[in-house]
Amino acid sequence: MAVFSESYPQNVPGKYYITDKCTDCDLCRETAPNNIRRNDEGDHSYVFRQPTTPEEIAACEESVQGCPTEAVGNDGDQPHESKP
Repeated sequence: MAVFSESYPQNVPGKYYITDKCTDCDLCRETAPNNIRRNDEGDHSYVFRQPTTPEEIAACEESVQGCPTEAVGNDGDQPHESKP
């Protein structure tokens, strides 16, 4: 299960985020390309835009469920602020 305190600072504020458990497997980027990108300098993914449509939310949820290292998080309806 993803833990917000382990999330990358590149994640935009909101309920979806990616942690340092990311192994750069590309699954989440393939699943939710409108919301998740690769950080080429750090070799990991991050949420660059929170989902706004039902389709994007479904894609992000699929990323949460499909992540092999449980690096993609969704803490429900409590959005997080970006870390400093």
